[in-house]
Amino acid sequence: MDGTTVLRVAGLRTQFDLDDGIVMAVDGADLEVRRGETLAVVGESGCGKSVMARSILRLVDRPGRIVAGEIWVRRPSLCTKNRRNAGTGQPDEQSSGDMVDLVTADKYVVRAVRGGQIAMVFQEPMTSLSAMHTIGNQITEAIQLHEPLTKAEARARAIELLGRVGIPAPAQRFDAYPFQLSGGMRQRAMIAMALSCKPELLIADEPTTALDVTTQAQILDLLRSLQQEFRMAVMLITHDLGVAAQMADQVAVMYLGKVVERGDVASVFRAPRHPYTQALLRSVPKLGSRQRGRLAPVRGMVPHPYQRPSGCTFHDRCDSFIEGRCDTAPPPLVVGETGHEVRCVLYETSNETVSEEAG
Repeated sequence: MDGTTVLRVAGLRTQFDLDDGIVMAVDGADLEVRRGETLAVVGESGCGKSVMARSILRLVDRPGRIVAGEIWVRRPSLCTKNRRNAGTGQPDEQSSGDMVDLVTADKYVVRAVRGGQIAMVFQEPMTSLSAMHTIGNQITEAIQLHEPLTKAEARARAIELLGRVGIPAPAQRFDAYPFQLSGGMRQRAMIAMALSCKPELLIADEPTTALDVTTQAQILDLLRSLQQEFRMAVMLITHDLGVAAQMADQVAVMYLGKVVERGDVASVFRAPRHPYTQALLRSVPKLGSRQRGRLAPVRGMVPHPYQRPSGCTFHDRCDSFIEGRCDTAPPPLVVGETGHEVRCVLYETSNETVSEEAG
């Protein structure tokens, strides 16, 4: 990890221990996000994108739990409210700048990172915001939790942020409840709350779900402009490849909890290597295309959580399936010269670097 890395996820595994068995929602995911860049995480519904995002912030509810892996972030300067030196009662300041693993870190470090250093815009703001508290109350609570500001100072910052994200009459909307706002305004309020402590990384989980096309474009433009203003990194979780192509610098393609392909947006979208990525791109309608007829959907369905295929988990839907190989052993991680990574047996005999890690 170099000095520009704000998040590195290595071998992350998150499972749910249910009465009918174990569901492996995230199965050895690997990611890296650098300062100022946008990483788009794409894939079909049920591939583990949202669970991975919640795992990064240690927000997975029981019976879910992280069973393996590492989540490296820059160590925060712990605020006064989160920890005090047991002997003096003074804030226990720790040096920021080095990296800390959130999987093994204590609860004070996790609380300082969550909402302060890494913030998240959830998929559905109506269920993420408290219906019993005003928008302003929820934003100022987040601010005062992480920064030593008075109530009046926190209120002033919250009103400023509401105006910055495009909410009209922000001083009045400060005292509004979530049900009094439209869907687009609730999403803007969620973005304002996420940005209230100037995070290094913003995780946006399907931030335009259930919004009309016009509002969707406005939210994406807002995220782009705020990213430049705050100089933060963004992890954008989406199933819309058009949004990913528009917003991202890097792309990670997930399937059944595993990152099967990763690289810069140009190389992944112009020269996709994994059969799953190729199938996803074939299913996208193209403007100006003279071809008529039905789109080419990805063959088959995402398997049931209790019926994960052996070997490569995509082999039962893959047009390049090799019997006796793809269904018996996990595929290797193959890394190209440009850093374009793919997990597929089709490339293990190439001159590229093949990792000893499999699966």
